[in-house]
Amino acid sequence: MAEFSAKDVQSLRNLTGAGMMDAKRALTESGGDPGAAAKWLRERGLGKAAERAGRESQEGAVAVSFDQAANAIALVQLRSETDFGAKSPDFVNLVGELAALVASEGEDAVSQRKEAIEDLNILTKENVQLGDVVRFQAGPGNVVGSYLHVQNDRGVNGVIVELAGGDDDLAHDIAVHIAFGKPKYLRREDVPADEVEAERATVEAETRREGKPEAALPKIIEGKLGGWYKRVPGGALLEQPYAKDDSRTVAQVLGSAQVLRFAQVVIGG
Repeated sequence: MAEFSAKDVQSLRNLTGAGMMDAKRALTESGGDPGAAAKWLRERGLGKAAERAGRESQEGAVAVSFDQAANAIALVQLRSETDFGAKSPDFVNLVGELAALVASEGEDAVSQRKEAIEDLNILTKENVQLGDVVRFQAGPGNVVGSYLHVQNDRGVNGVIVELAGGDDDLAHDIAVHIAFGKPKYLRREDVPADEVEAERATVEAETRREGKPEAALPKIIEGKLGGWYKRVPGGALLEQPYAKDDSRTVAQVLGSAQVLRFAQVVIGG
């Protein structure tokens, strides 16, 4: 059996971009000779990870996981080049494992599975990269909820949310709304002033072109701005018409409960 060290394996991986198991196999098949091992990898298309690194990864999958012991919820995205690679069992299983790991141990825990991500590059022959990683640990008395829309066997729209007040059902319902409404901000006060002023200027110019009376302009402009805050998708969450009953806003549905924070990842969005 060929003799080689862990350092030899790492050197070959650095040289070729191959995964750990492929590098070990290449050295075994090549009698421990690094040059021959690199050639063995190239001939089989297993040493292309470095070349793939510059390619865009607009597809992928997202997973959510709740850890009861930590009262924490996690949202993790794994990126790929195509939906074909992202819906493979290995890809879906790995993003699920990452979400569970983050929920139980924290966001930095994803580093424990770095080699698994690298090996997935080899398996799928795509540029697979870790995307967004978010973890909410609920404060005392708070609740966390989630929603995951699955399409073609993979999560494509994931949401996590933390509420002060309310219950698990309300947290889930708000997460479902966020998946649909895709709010950019929590409340209108969170919208950056420069965005508000830019929209105000656009609305004012539009209203003047319509020939509205000068005295009526302020009220009309404020009315249009109010609609802008409510826009779907986008806008401010609390201002948006509730997805299940658009006669009420999200704020009205919440009642005395409060949304403290939310996160959303949409594949391809």
